[in-house]
Amino acid sequence: MSGISAQGSTLEIGTGNGAAKNITAITVGFPAVFTSAGHGFTNGTVLKLAGIGGTMAALNGGEHVVANATADTFALLDVNTTGLVFGAGGTATPKAYTKINGLLSFDGFDGAASDIDSTDLDSEAMEYISGLRDEGKFGFELKVLAADNGQIALRAARNSGDVIDMKLSLPDGTTASFKTLVKSIPSSGGVNALLKGKVDTKISGPVVWS
Repeated sequence: MSGISAQGSTLEIGTGNGAAKNITAITVGFPAVFTSAGHGFTNGTVLKLAGIGGTMAALNGGEHVVANATADTFALLDVNTTGLVFGAGGTATPKAYTKINGLLSFDGFDGAASDIDSTDLDSEAMEYISGLRDEGKFGFELKVLAADNGQIALRAARNSGDVIDMKLSLPDGTTASFKTLVKSIPSSGGVNALLKGKVDTKISGPVVWS
């Protein structure tokens, strides 16, 4: 097995919302498959559901990550519609993403679950159960491109302190979608060298691979 080359990977930052797309059908089961003619979504896109009728109205308002996208359908791997009924209508509104150009390398997803001490007076040694998962940090190095819209959005996110959406797409079609806080963007330069930046972020919530 040759593995996956990182060459061709892309990193995008959420910069608002795209156009809402009409939903015409939702399958019953897990995971649920949605029909929306010519939706244009790609795997890893985060979207919000609204206006769905029937008992599937319980899905309205939630954010989910697209998987198994085709021209007219897409799956939401965390949506279980077993026992629910699709009434009519509904829309899916995607996050809009802007590519961060100049990407050189990336690393992260290095978190771990916390340990909860469950030791009591009957214990013969320390005992623990697994706590909430911390997805850790995500960092990346890039060429500084002052006029790049993706890098402009990064700097704005650092200044505002807002939690933002990011999407990493690998050459084999795998995507990682996650929310993050941009903590710092230090730059470095030198003789006969490009000006580079090392972006440090803290992941908030889960990382969804699709």
